[in-house]
Amino acid sequence: MDDQRRTLLITLSGNDRPGVTRQLFATLDHHPVSVLDVEQLVVRGRLILAVLVEVGGDDDAVAETRSAVRRVAADLDMDVETVPGAAEDDERRRNRIHITMLGAPLTPGAVAAAAAEIADRGGNIDRIRRIASYPVTAIEFQGSGVAVEDVRRPLAAIAATHGADIAVQEAGLDRRGQYLVVMDVDSTFIQDEVIDLLAEEAGVLAQVAAITERAMAGELDFEQSLRARVALLEGLPASALDRVRSRITLTPGARTLCRTLTRLGYRIALVSGGFTDIIAPIAADLGVTDVRANALEIVDGRLTGRALGPVVDRLGKRAALEAFARQYAIPPRRTIAIGDGANDIDMLEAAGLGIAFNAKAAARDAADTAVNVPYLDSVLFLIGITREEIESADARDGLNPSGPRIPAP
Repeated sequence: MDDQRRTLLITLSGNDRPGVTRQLFATLDHHPVSVLDVEQLVVRGRLILAVLVEVGGDDDAVAETRSAVRRVAADLDMDVETVPGAAEDDERRRNRIHITMLGAPLTPGAVAAAAAEIADRGGNIDRIRRIASYPVTAIEFQGSGVAVEDVRRPLAAIAATHGADIAVQEAGLDRRGQYLVVMDVDSTFIQDEVIDLLAEEAGVLAQVAAITERAMAGELDFEQSLRARVALLEGLPASALDRVRSRITLTPGARTLCRTLTRLGYRIALVSGGFTDIIAPIAADLGVTDVRANALEIVDGRLTGRALGPVVDRLGKRAALEAFARQYAIPPRRTIAIGDGANDIDMLEAAGLGIAFNAKAAARDAADTAVNVPYLDSVLFLIGITREEIESADARDGLNPSGPRIPAP
């Protein structure tokens, strides 16, 4: 009989122990086979090992290989299945995506709805792994057979319905390249609104709040409202800036986010309609050197009530993202923008991945995905970084990772 070659998919499952992989492959080595593909997974002490081999020879060679594999399984007290292996679909291999789902808690209904949407659009879930158990539960689907643009919006709708957060990205080398991460500051990177803290120092909080309300009602644009509010700060001692800075509360996870992104060689920028005098020292403390914000004029140790130069508004934020990307030669598809308000919309839309962080409805609608838990480092999971990797890096650098945080209800 002419030499034939056929594929055989071998799947072993059972209690994990040392030596399973060695024993299977040592047995296969005595038969006319070559290894085409291997996947192994251990979940809570249960092992699944799948091996695709090509078998040379006649039907007897295939039968002998199968018999040998069954004997290995019996010796190991494991289940085994041997079936003809199918060739991988070229289209699926090219069209791969990563889908990250966050929840606190993550419900079965959210997972079921996402899986159904992917299947209904012709996609397949090839692998699922958990990448974080706190401060949120995060899982990553590795899928194929469907394009990002076909599932991103439908999955966003599912996320809103089921109280989960879902991000969809293309697989490939870009996920391993350098990124530019640009963040809004007030109510995103920090929990405060700096103009309100300055207004409290100047005793004009009510007047500033009234101007803010007019701006939100559409009576004033951002630049008009900013200049009007800054005008009320005229005469405030420059020393008040230090007091305001000391009152700033970072959003939980901000330090972890910056520390981890810096380790990876990512570029980080803070872009704000707030004030450089407050933001730049906080950024420097976290290793962030790129800041684009407004400058307060100070003469003889007091604020003049004027902001210097062009105001960083909605268009200014987008321009800053694009300028930083050009400066560091990072393509737009590898930029991430994070923000919460209407003046972040252009920036969110321009980024390769726009993330609405605990955002208002307009920002959520413009973004590619939303994060609705109060932990800024949850953004790391959306780009495939696991909690275990973060903690291992912290431990290696002598940092003591904090215990699990209680997820928000």
